Amino acid sequence: MSETSWSEKLLGGFRKTSDRLSENLTGLAGGGKLDDATLDDLEDALIMSDLGPSAAARIRAKLSEKQFGAQITQQELKLAVADEIAEILRPVARPLEVTAFPRPQVILVIGVNGSGKTTTIAKLAHLFTEDDYGVLLAAGDTFRAAAIGQLATWAERAGVDIVRGPEGGDPASIVFDAVKQATDTGIDALVVDTAGRLQNKRELMDELEKIRRVLGRLNPEAPHDVVLVLDATNGQNALSQIDVFKEVAGVTGLIMTKLDGTARGGVLVAAAEQYGLPIHAIGVGEKMEDLRPFDPDLVARVIAGVA
Repeated sequence: MSETSWSEKLLGGFRKTSDRLSENLTGLAGGGKLDDATLDDLEDALIMSDLGPSAAARIRAKLSEKQFGAQITQQELKLAVADEIAEILRPVARPLEVTAFPRPQVILVIGVNGSGKTTTIAKLAHLFTEDDYGVLLAAGDTFRAAAIGQLATWAERAGVDIVRGPEGGDPASIVFDAVKQATDTGIDALVVDTAGRLQNKRELMDELEKIRRVLGRLNPEAPHDVVLVLDATNGQNALSQIDVFKEVAGVTGLIMTKLDGTARGGVLVAAAEQYGLPIHAIGVGEKMEDLRPFDPDLVARVIAGVA
């Protein structure tokens, strides 16, 4: 997909979010001064747009420092907000790169059921193959009914191989086999699906710890990445998932999906401000090419409605 096509896709995908922020900003600074009252209203508008209290307060403070008392139009206000959103997002924009040596780079993908985890794994594989990396998938979610079959279907679409076992089987055993196959065949990236159940955190923690022990025997550096997939339609509830999975799995980075189906895309900013975890990619559709590395400046402009 060309950069122009992706920009257009992103603009459409974030439309609900940018419309929501624009609606919340309506009436602010309609040619008036950016004074305390307007800044208070701005902060409220940002919070209502799911950017979160911390990011909203930071943006308010920055605009107060730079432009307090200035005459400002609505468009100028949106541009100023876009600049401040970009300042929050730039430090966390980090593509998921294959750099491990020796290969393979082992990437554990985690997330609650329904977050788009399975499709995101296939889309990640597609991104890697676009860069001429060899990719192998491991069906480590043996708990959820049909998870293995779904991942196998997506692996076929992405044109990559998959290591799988029986439903209810031992995920650590599958991961062991996958690492051996990836090593023997010169695979660059091994992407591992994992169970998404949170009803019993202890059980999930034990399962992930067992996977880590198995990986450690084969490659002391693995897993190289633990990527949490978040569903943007959950809004602020996505932040509580980060809390839980950081505790359970040691999250190293984020991918946010379903931004095209929600007005709550501002939670991306809240996550960046609150946790500072790398955001590797975002998804704005169901097609294989609808997951792309995270561009903070473009996303900031789109959220603020000035792209």
